[in-house]
Amino acid sequence: MSAVATSVIDPTKIEKYAAKNHVRFVTAASLFDGHDAAINIMRRILQATGAEVIHLGHNRSVQEVVDAAIQEDAHGIAISSYQGGHVEYFKYMIDLLKQRGASHIKVFGGGGGVIVLEEIAELHAYGVSHIFSPSDGQSMQLQGIINEMIETADYDLTKIGVPENLDSLTDNGYVNLARLITALDEDGIANDAIDALTKRAGEHEKTPVLGITGTGGAGKSSLTDELIRRFNLELEHVKIAIIAIDPTKRKTGGALLGDRIRMNAIHHPNIYFRSIATRNTQGEVPEALGNIINACKIAGFDLIIVETPGIGQGDAGIVPYVNTSMYVMTPEFGAASQLEKIDMLDFADLVVINKFDRKGSEDAYRDVRKQYQRNHELFTVAVEELPVYGTIASKFNDDGITALYQGLLNTFASKQLNSWEGDFFAPLESKKSSIRTSIIAAERQRYLAEIAEAVRGYHKSVKEQVTLARERQQLKEAKRMLGEGADLDAALQQQIDKREERLDARCKKLLEAWAGIKEAYSKDTFTHKIRGKDITNTIATYSLSGTRIPKVSTPTYEDEGEQLRFLLKENVPGHFPFTAGVFGFKREGEDPARMFAGEGDPFRTNRRFKYLSKSGDATRLSTAFDSVTLYGNDPGLRPDIYGKVGNSGVSIATLDDMKVLFDGFDLCAPSTSVSLTINGPAPTILAFFLNTAIDQQCEKFEQEHGKKPTEQQRSELKDWALANVRGTVQADILKEDQGQNTCIFSTEFSLKMMGDIQEYFVQKQVQNFYSVSISGYHIAEAGANPISQLAFTLSNGFTYVETYLSRGMKIDDFAANLSFFFSNGMDPEYTVMGRVARRIWAIAMRFKYGANERGQKLKYHIQTSGRSLHAQEMDFNDIRTTLQALIAINDNCNSLHTNAYDEAVTTPTEESVRRAMAIQLIINKEYGLANNENSLQGSFIVDELTDLVEEAVLREFERISERGGVLGAMETGYQRGKIQDESMHYEMLKHTGELPIIGVNTFENPHANVSETTIELARSTEEEKQSQMSRLEAVHSQNKDKANIMLNELRTAVQQDVNVFDVLMEASRYCSLGQITDTFFEVGGQYRRNM
Repeated sequence: MSAVATSVIDPTKIEKYAAKNHVRFVTAASLFDGHDAAINIMRRILQATGAEVIHLGHNRSVQEVVDAAIQEDAHGIAISSYQGGHVEYFKYMIDLLKQRGASHIKVFGGGGGVIVLEEIAELHAYGVSHIFSPSDGQSMQLQGIINEMIETADYDLTKIGVPENLDSLTDNGYVNLARLITALDEDGIANDAIDALTKRAGEHEKTPVLGITGTGGAGKSSLTDELIRRFNLELEHVKIAIIAIDPTKRKTGGALLGDRIRMNAIHHPNIYFRSIATRNTQGEVPEALGNIINACKIAGFDLIIVETPGIGQGDAGIVPYVNTSMYVMTPEFGAASQLEKIDMLDFADLVVINKFDRKGSEDAYRDVRKQYQRNHELFTVAVEELPVYGTIASKFNDDGITALYQGLLNTFASKQLNSWEGDFFAPLESKKSSIRTSIIAAERQRYLAEIAEAVRGYHKSVKEQVTLARERQQLKEAKRMLGEGADLDAALQQQIDKREERLDARCKKLLEAWAGIKEAYSKDTFTHKIRGKDITNTIATYSLSGTRIPKVSTPTYEDEGEQLRFLLKENVPGHFPFTAGVFGFKREGEDPARMFAGEGDPFRTNRRFKYLSKSGDATRLSTAFDSVTLYGNDPGLRPDIYGKVGNSGVSIATLDDMKVLFDGFDLCAPSTSVSLTINGPAPTILAFFLNTAIDQQCEKFEQEHGKKPTEQQRSELKDWALANVRGTVQADILKEDQGQNTCIFSTEFSLKMMGDIQEYFVQKQVQNFYSVSISGYHIAEAGANPISQLAFTLSNGFTYVETYLSRGMKIDDFAANLSFFFSNGMDPEYTVMGRVARRIWAIAMRFKYGANERGQKLKYHIQTSGRSLHAQEMDFNDIRTTLQALIAINDNCNSLHTNAYDEAVTTPTEESVRRAMAIQLIINKEYGLANNENSLQGSFIVDELTDLVEEAVLREFERISERGGVLGAMETGYQRGKIQDESMHYEMLKHTGELPIIGVNTFENPHANVSETTIELARSTEEEKQSQMSRLEAVHSQNKDKANIMLNELRTAVQQDVNVFDVLMEASRYCSLGQITDTFFEVGGQYRRNM
């Protein structure tokens, strides 16, 4: 059989469609949807095919997308939707476009197999141009899909109608202004009309026009957004137009118009934002810019901001078009003499050194002020008065930005332009950021390179010790064989003594103990101490044939060098470096299986939990939340929210919801463990959960004693519950940024909250609950290969270590509260993922950080790959999942979730979940070799893979270190870019058939198109949605006064920089998830999306 099916088209032979017009697309992932890998690939191909793309990124509401499409005068909209609620989302978009008079805008979408054929037909009938299915991708290829989109949207907007009445430019969401700008940009306006426009604009000569230019990557967009936010806070009545210019690619004619994605403050009725491509212009500004500015003046805007692309040293092309100019740079401009070459320092009214938290910023500030003073011959003016500012645009409420904002208003006034005064911000004397708190100190930013050095140093030492042990044994044996009295006796003893002296004391102990270890593991029972108690385990089983299968098999090496190599690089499970596992033996009566559920309202998911755990000795629950909850929102009636309530997860908005979710489960029982799979709003969901555990103990007390506990008793019950509750909360904000998932708050605030949670855990002695599950799963789902998944995840883990150490915490107080979460795919590297992770972590924690044994143990959860769940031949998904589960169990993972085969298209049904659970049960109960717990040890290929993968991870550590550590690399988009490149590589190999996927691009079902298989779709019901709405309303009504008090206490806690989670524990008893999220947005800042 051919490896590649005949239906697969070679994408390299598909010609790109050549558009007749400058086609513009708005691209985004739908509301509460972080799966933006697909739409990123599509927007890249759109650009490469000649389209101008305004990319909005993940988590975009219908309102945001429609506003952008109208303001940008786009031809088309392209949306990816993987989180459910897609029918409501797309219908609402069509309705809103019609309502706004923009039904000419073509709408396209895709959602893998999540959007089923019946729904696709329904949406096509409603007015969506095309929802692309997996079979479309197979038959058309990605380029064919893009060609159809551009061809469908290839029409002349100026023929639809250019406004002649210039008095109604701001009506209906700026639709007329948007079209006028298009006509001006396309040179589609007659000369006499241009003359009239210019004349009328002359009446607005005092309107400030601010030109913001600067070097590429200096943070101009973030700076612009922060300035606008301050206008919104202090001068909300001021109407602002922003014109953002980006370069056109000469080769393709396409353009990435990438400034809008960075803006959080533009969603305001007084703000208009328009992206412009340079197209055929030679230079940084398009020829029509002057006319576009005039159109904005006539439209009645009080302030017009023009942001240019990143420029070199000699460009000052923006100056003739504006009456106020700002130059943005970073401290890394090279030698001070380079400043003499920057043309804009001659013309700029304000100079900004952004990213002022970087090394050398004070020197840069001094040098730039001196150069500005020389250029403008202001030798009699004190340098403190010069308009040079130091800012950190990435920092929420940065006082350097506020000083710049105030200086900008003063500049308008000094130039006799229109200006305004406000009283929200207190006047600032300093012109630079005063608070530069580093999350990780500058001197610690080489931590990943140091870890790589430590691991390599350990292996170098192992090699030396192995040689010494072997030679010592060989010399002893030579001496023995030669017999006493031999002439060489003294010489041999001298050589033995030399090696004895150089052999590490620990290595000697290991070798001396080896025979005893082998003897102990050869018996059927094994007694060892755990936390001071003698525990006896049965460590052998017998097959039906009577063959003894040991739980741990030991090597038969007689060479002491090989024995020592095994003990130092591998060792038996439960012993450093924990390559084979962090525990000596798996818990008896507790398989690693996690019962994963989440659908509808908490009542329905509670029933699913009870169904899944009814036959297990231990209760290991894992919660999937709906995307409304994942993004920190309350359920709502707006269609793009309402459609997602209870879909693809359970809806949780209040403490009452959490209590219903875990009703009937003793959360403090030793056999109960709960995983909360949530990130952005994790602190609030964790507070709901911990309060549920505490209240359970209080209710138990009341039932046993017939009275409510006193305040003292309640405090004791609370402390006991916190000390005994078992489980984990994901809460990993770093991978959320890298994998573009549920980021909602600013990175700085999110990391502060994570640190607050860990400090709270230390204070309350929470030792059985993980404060974070450092996740590679979402990095892999976004498209990363296994090496990148492992390297990024471990580097994130070490970043949390450095962050918590920087806050003054002690390593042994928090290391054991860190856990990991990986994805298992089909690649060979997944076989050794856990082995490599455990070994690197153990070596680094022991030798670099000095952690105790508990802190050296890396515990990790595995979820089988969602990326390898395909909508075609879904039954085959269980085969892939079985292999991935076997890999995880062989590698001694600490817990395992097996995906249901139908998760490619829907929330798993009861039947599919049962099949997924059966995979683990069959491996653990029926697969005989699973009775052995170190089956990977001793395999030549596993040993080689372990070393190869480890070295690849260490090299990646060094690359990240070169970029300033994880946070520095994130700032440049290094991880995100690498993930997207790897995702694109995988998709292209899949589409060409070079990467065979059975049932998808080879060995296809010959009857696939004869009869469509209808599967059960697990969707939330209308009753469940309405129930959640009414329950939320009841909580709001019941707690109205108390909630307002607690929300104010939360604001104060953030502003005073105390432990916010301590306050949140009480606030979560009265406030809903959405109320808390909105409060944190006010005082902690929103996440700023990246391209």
